[in-house]
Amino acid sequence: MDVANAVPVLVVEDEIMVSMIIEEALSDGGYHVTTARTADWALAHLASGDVGFRALVTDIRLEGRMTGWDIARRARELRPDVAVVYVSADSGAKWPSLGVPGSRFIQKPFTIDQIVTAVSSLLSRTSPET
Repeated sequence: MDVANAVPVLVVEDEIMVSMIIEEALSDGGYHVTTARTADWALAHLASGDVGFRALVTDIRLEGRMTGWDIARRARELRPDVAVVYVSADSGAKWPSLGVPGSRFIQKPFTIDQIVTAVSSLLSRTSPET
């Protein structure tokens, strides 16, 4: 797929190996992936507006004061139609109350197909801004 036409996805994951697995899976699925290891870095990417991210895949527990819940809420403030996929080993019970509407939650460990399918299905529900 032509990277210039690939859908941009922001992946926020502080575990390097997990981040690399998600990045490779989404890249192989035809997405243009940007990764961030910290909430601050993710928020800087989102706020810059340089890339109109259509999807966000975020871990919930990150180093520092902010969580994936916070990043997703900010992403939705900036772009209400952004697809959000949360990944976590232990925060699934909080997803119904803390997750943004229309999001998905994937329990760690996960398969790469789960990530690609979740992003793809959420994006198929929204259309790009024109």
